[in-house]
Amino acid sequence: MKLTLEAVAALTGGKILSGDPELTVFGVASLLDASHEEASFLGNEKYFEDFLHTSAGIVLVPPALPAYPENVAFVEVDNPSMAFNALVKYFMASAYRFTPGIHPTAIIDPTATFNPDKIHVGAYTCIGAHCVIGDGTDIGNGCDIGDGVTMGENCRLHAHVIIRERCKLGSRVTIQPGAVIGSDGFGFLMGDNGRYVGIDQVGIVELGDDVDVGANTTIDRARFGRTIVGEGTKIDNLIQLGHNVVVGKHCVIVAQSGIAGSTKVGDYATIAAQVGISGHLKIGSKSVLGAKTGVISDIPENVAYWGFPASPFKDASRQYAALRKLPALIKEVHALKRNLESPGR
Repeated sequence: MKLTLEAVAALTGGKILSGDPELTVFGVASLLDASHEEASFLGNEKYFEDFLHTSAGIVLVPPALPAYPENVAFVEVDNPSMAFNALVKYFMASAYRFTPGIHPTAIIDPTATFNPDKIHVGAYTCIGAHCVIGDGTDIGNGCDIGDGVTMGENCRLHAHVIIRERCKLGSRVTIQPGAVIGSDGFGFLMGDNGRYVGIDQVGIVELGDDVDVGANTTIDRARFGRTIVGEGTKIDNLIQLGHNVVVGKHCVIVAQSGIAGSTKVGDYATIAAQVGISGHLKIGSKSVLGAKTGVISDIPENVAYWGFPASPFKDASRQYAALRKLPALIKEVHALKRNLESPGR
């Protein structure tokens, strides 16, 4: 796979600033790692010094930079990060080839519905009764698909994914290795005998179109009804979504975050790493929760919150700044106290 400078400009919707239109690259890399046969991009001003020392053949750049390195071809684009992603997708297409077929070690219930010429099922995968699998879906090695699961078209399940019974996946859903969709929610009641008794979890999980789920993430089935992840939402590795959680469309949930049962998250929300959200809350659309935020009450729409308990970002920043001054203030108070208590005053 290769691209000329002219083809890079066409693929990214950019404008050639300099370089031979026939200059060819064969892959992509970071600014400092790229060779003259690779393309790169400047998407953040923090990497401007790396940009000035790059050996890349072609670099995607934003408009009106103050300086440019020599012997590099440039394509000007409005959003270099997004444009670079188009190049990554182009070159990744050569690394991944969808090849239909059923591995002979796969165990598939005869009542499952799919076109064997239009899906791929890997080694040692099990597919249960009455499943429905859309064309173009690629199920990796060692997956376990429970009874009654439905999947849309062009889904991709990497190795050792578990989809438990009756759960529903839209089209173009991608699930990374080790994720579990439809595990039992954490529901127990204390019985009269002083022992916890499990509450049956009889609902399902429903993932919308174009949802991505990271490695070793777990999404619990509803106690009854549905745990829902909306269209286009991107979920990182090691995320926990509790039973009956509803996540809206086009949200981002970053590593090691957890959302407790029955909480509802609006569309386009951003939940940063290691955020903890209590149950039965409402998180407003387009809200942003900073890293390590602890949420114990509802969050409005179109706001940024941070800290524990979650506070508006400016308030939390001031509180954190004041907290860092606390040791010095304590020393000052002790010094004033000793001075006041000294003999002769």
